[in-house]
Amino acid sequence: MSHSVKIKNALISVYYKDNLAPLIQQLNEQGVVFYSTGGTEKFIRELGIDVIAVEDLTGYPSILGGRVKTLHPKVFGGILNRRVNKEDQVQIAEYEIPEIDLVIVDLYPFEETVNSGASQEDIIEKIDIGGISLIRAAAKNFNDVVIIASKDDYKTLSDILSENNGYTHLSHRKSFARQAFNISSHYDTAIFNYFNQEDPLTVFKYSEQKVSTLRYGENPHQNGVFYGNLDAMFEKLNGKELSYNNLVDVDAAVALIDEFETPTFAILKHTNACGIASSDSILNAWKTALACDPVSAFGGVLICNREIDEETAKEISNLFFEVLIAPSFSEGAKQLLSGKKNRILLKRNNVKLPAKQFKTLLNGVIEQDKDLLMETADKMIAVTNCKPTQEQLNDLVFANKIVKHTKSNTIVLAKDGRLISSGVGQTSRVDALQQAIVKAKAFNFSIEGSVMASDAFFPFPDCVEIAAEAGVAMILQPGGSIKDQESIDMANDKGIGMVTTGIRHFKH
Repeated sequence: MSHSVKIKNALISVYYKDNLAPLIQQLNEQGVVFYSTGGTEKFIRELGIDVIAVEDLTGYPSILGGRVKTLHPKVFGGILNRRVNKEDQVQIAEYEIPEIDLVIVDLYPFEETVNSGASQEDIIEKIDIGGISLIRAAAKNFNDVVIIASKDDYKTLSDILSENNGYTHLSHRKSFARQAFNISSHYDTAIFNYFNQEDPLTVFKYSEQKVSTLRYGENPHQNGVFYGNLDAMFEKLNGKELSYNNLVDVDAAVALIDEFETPTFAILKHTNACGIASSDSILNAWKTALACDPVSAFGGVLICNREIDEETAKEISNLFFEVLIAPSFSEGAKQLLSGKKNRILLKRNNVKLPAKQFKTLLNGVIEQDKDLLMETADKMIAVTNCKPTQEQLNDLVFANKIVKHTKSNTIVLAKDGRLISSGVGQTSRVDALQQAIVKAKAFNFSIEGSVMASDAFFPFPDCVEIAAEAGVAMILQPGGSIKDQESIDMANDKGIGMVTTGIRHFKH
């Protein structure tokens, strides 16, 4: 708490002027001298407060259409001079440079301009030069200077000045410097990533300012934090805060439902679909999806791609669930489903999702393109004597969408636009198929005439044989095994069909 500094001179130049007036008035009451530029200078004068134009300090006008205003030794000397350095003080006096104790500067809205779809010319002009330089200079000299780089810190500074009669302590200034370098580094990352889209450098830079502290991580003894703007993604209509595990399941649910255009309802547990169906209405889709596995559905994450109406809400209310996601809820549905305070209801907003995925691994980060491929029926190549009917092709497309979003090794059995059962996350494809068959029988589903989808090729014909004997009529697999022909021959021997897609959909 040592080394207190009284603010005597302040340089203020901001793009956003929200809530700035009270702070300026407070500083004025404490006898602070103001230096400013352009619109901020005018703003201060309209408050009836004296202000010195930066161009009067430097002797140079704002030039190049405002690109150069504050880049001058009289400005940066006032910020960077070290008060305890005798040589610095000699030069400050020699060149009549005022000591600037407070810098309030924000940055041009670069990210907002990019997101608005503005032209490249407009985007380039929002790359701040003077502002970022002032922030760095003031933060570097935090020993003597206060830097406020965001309107979010105005009240904090105001409280400090009120409590300390216009003085700041070293701990205050160092805290503001940390905030400033966070803002500057985030800004530079956004600019770099904008420029790094074409012929990109192979480097990893990511910065996120929005943060939500979670109740805990995967387990209660682990801390958890979400970095991202959840408020942009969802409007939370009811329920407790999302947990780490909730968010992982919600991410998987969103990725899965985005594959479907017809009314579809999905129920997920531990990122895998335990029930999913497409139908002519969202109510019928819900009833069919729930029937897939009503046991696993307990405590699940639910998602659909149509509005939840009151009739559907009544049916859903009979199940205990963690999260329900929909593009909208009727007023009656919202009231009915909000009857239990812990139920999380999320109204999904139309937000563009990133095309890259990354996660920490070992002592680094791995990144990949998101799997955005999904094979349509015309991309499925019939390789057996038995060719798929149109209904079977529809079911193969449906099953393949589920396979893509299910943990490997996985097998999916489907029929008539509904999941019959699946085997997920198994160490062998045979185990995944056996699991799917056992599960189907446990819920009295007939496998006869169903289709089967596999996330990867069959290294041996055993899965084909087992599937045929269980009643599967048509199989989808990517192909690519050196023993593909053995699997094809087995399908022909058993009188069932097979298509290949050429695309593998592992999900680890």
